[in-house]
Amino acid sequence: MMAGEMKKWLRFRHAGTAGFGTLTSSGISVHEGEMFGRNAPTGKALALSDVELLAPCVPSKIVALWNNFHALAAKLNQPEPPEPLYLLKATTSITTPGAVIRRPSYYDGKTTYEGELGIVIGRTCARVSPGEADGFIFGYTCVNDITANDILTSDPTFPQWARAKGIDDYGPFGPVITTGLDPARLVVRTILNGAERQNYPISDMIFSAQELVSRISHDMTLLPGDLIAVGTSVGVGVMKEPVNTVTVAIDGIGELTNEFRL
Repeated sequence: MMAGEMKKWLRFRHAGTAGFGTLTSSGISVHEGEMFGRNAPTGKALALSDVELLAPCVPSKIVALWNNFHALAAKLNQPEPPEPLYLLKATTSITTPGAVIRRPSYYDGKTTYEGELGIVIGRTCARVSPGEADGFIFGYTCVNDITANDILTSDPTFPQWARAKGIDDYGPFGPVITTGLDPARLVVRTILNGAERQNYPISDMIFSAQELVSRISHDMTLLPGDLIAVGTSVGVGVMKEPVNTVTVAIDGIGELTNEFRL
């Protein structure tokens, strides 16, 4: 474990008002202030059953990695990139933990799940070194980078990454952001309709969490709440049933579960 206390931060809606706090053994410890700034517990507690969970932060941008795991590069027979390969995923693709996600009516092609670790930025970050990166990382979360595969490859002259991954609700993440974790010790599992489909270590990343934050911050300033989805590994698959339950589980963070309907 890295230095620092492990906490699980979340956002919620209660009685029509959005709030944030930390997850405890008995429910939610409500906080006031700003999640990425000064904050303090109010002394009020809420039961999870009494709130609607929201995405745990509101990113100004979502950076999503491609080909960032040794195992997947080997399986696809692709060269490992000399620098991170990434796209920007629309923030309007964000939806809540537990939300029902529907395939667009105009699209009848394949849609895949991609279980991933997400890095959440806590401080404005520009041109930092890998050694400085941990000071700008707030914590880590679970991501399902849902992809409309047939859209991605439908035009041979232009891979449609933004459109295929930017569909409304195709970017659930959460349910919490956990601080105080060493990401290199984490394992990502994805369960589709009760069957485990992905189980891979974050330590297999080509570019570590700290390297990603450093290199991306040299291209674009990262703001508090920004989300970096570090890429996925082997086991990505198509959601084929009329109703599909997908869980991305990372021990130490939790389980992100959503239902995808064709």
